[in-house]
Amino acid sequence: MPGTPADLVFVNGSVLTVDSRFTVASALAVTDGLVSAVGDRDEVMAHAGPATRIVDLEGGTLLPGINDTHLHGCAFGLTRPPLSVDVSHPAVRSLADVAEAVREAAATTPAGEWITGHGWDAGYLAECVADPSRLPSRQDLDAVSPYHPVLLYSATGHATWVNSMALSWAGVDRDTPVPPGGVIVTDEAGEPTGLLQEGAQDLVHGELPALSPEVRADAIRATLRTLAGLGITSYTEPGLGPGGDALMRGAMAHSTLDVYQRLLADGELTARVGVLLLPTGMTGTAEEFVRTLAAMDEQPSTDPRRLAVLGVKLFADGIPVNKTAWMHEPYVGGGCGSLCVGGETDDERAAQITEMIRYTHAAGYQAGVHVTGDRAIDTVADAFAAAAAARPRPDARHYVIHGDFLTARSMRTLARHGFGVNMNPTIKWTVADLEEEFVGPQRAAYEWPYRDAIDAGVIVTSGSDAPVTLPDWRQGVSTMMLRESKASGRVSGPDQRIRLAEALRTYTSDAAWQDFAEDWKGTLEVGKVADLCVLAGDLLTADPHDIPAMPVVLTAIGGDIVHDELTV
Repeated sequence: MPGTPADLVFVNGSVLTVDSRFTVASALAVTDGLVSAVGDRDEVMAHAGPATRIVDLEGGTLLPGINDTHLHGCAFGLTRPPLSVDVSHPAVRSLADVAEAVREAAATTPAGEWITGHGWDAGYLAECVADPSRLPSRQDLDAVSPYHPVLLYSATGHATWVNSMALSWAGVDRDTPVPPGGVIVTDEAGEPTGLLQEGAQDLVHGELPALSPEVRADAIRATLRTLAGLGITSYTEPGLGPGGDALMRGAMAHSTLDVYQRLLADGELTARVGVLLLPTGMTGTAEEFVRTLAAMDEQPSTDPRRLAVLGVKLFADGIPVNKTAWMHEPYVGGGCGSLCVGGETDDERAAQITEMIRYTHAAGYQAGVHVTGDRAIDTVADAFAAAAAARPRPDARHYVIHGDFLTARSMRTLARHGFGVNMNPTIKWTVADLEEEFVGPQRAAYEWPYRDAIDAGVIVTSGSDAPVTLPDWRQGVSTMMLRESKASGRVSGPDQRIRLAEALRTYTSDAAWQDFAEDWKGTLEVGKVADLCVLAGDLLTADPHDIPAMPVVLTAIGGDIVHDELTV
């Protein structure tokens, strides 16, 4: 007979344990924050007592809590109104709509104060779609904001659009040196247009006023509320440190980690958070990286199951839509991109990123490397292998972040050494059509090769990269199964489709691997923490097209319910 009565019992639904056999049960019990029984109704109800809350799933689905393995928590909160102007699609559909949103913000903002916004994407702005050579410019903003510096982050985070006053305040003009790996877009006369890409964004980002600890806390609280409503109980904050001082208004600065510690101490951290340190930004050198990382002295977390520093974030290259991902073959229109670290030649830059990875590994950290181009991914995978060979240590769990154009060669290397890849299905859904303009339809179809990576034995995890896309894992699962695009609905790379069970693992059991936590979370097995997500519908029989609309009705972390629509 069971001992202590259960606190919670769920019955009459599909309980997807996501264990090694993808066992499906119909009931589950939770006692003292742990899964205490899984099975049929009679087996599990034997654990109930007079005070046990019985939840009738009514044919719905109980899942392990979702783990978004790449989500900028503080930055995502900052991009939401009222902390930021919403210039994302479909809130805006044209350059004129963006200008109107900025004009409205200017009307209520004291003269001389910054106006910031987030989410613009040229692929969804009518004027840019009609004429691909037409890019956002400072002139589009100047008339509606003559007394305010304006800074609008792109949806990708790899480009910034500013007005003339912002350029002037930052001292950016035709004579400004371009940072390594950065781009200052100029017009035919050589004047900056107001578009800055990659490391060049720092030229203006550094002019923004510093975020206060309370604003950082408010941003994280907003994110936690959103995540609770989506069934997300864990996430990776991929990069906090000196390299983030100028990224996303400083949301990725080291001081944000102090705010997380405060929220943990105050009992407000309603998700499990793993952190990657960010010693340098998008244009760092190996010397700077090593010096900064060596000086970062982290205090142990008071509760490492709620907040833990897991590794180090590095930037290797940019992104395909900026033509800054380093590719083996040229983009449509020419150019192959490059690594974004310091160095004058490809060989020098490859040596720089290799040294950063070597030092990270030797220092005992997990390395998570932002890398998207196929040539850059091969370089990073080789650097992982070289670091492991030079100083063997068990279970390093390094991983490629994004891995858009993962190659067969790099997949073999990652699988052989037990390394992983963290991919982003909702980005694929968003940019699938747009990518064809830059890399052609054949390469675009292969982007984010989930099927090949899983078949090669690479551990695959999934994240939203919020605020690049919304942290909606349901859309991610749908995209992995269908490979359809947001704009046209066309299928991009049908041979890379994966099954429901495989897609769910990337957000649950395999996601726990990335966190070094598969022994205590990520599945609904007896003894694991009761991180739970309940959907109002049977996920096993749902049409993949319908998954994004399936409501999350309950979310719990360690058995503590943080979102509950069942009592409304």
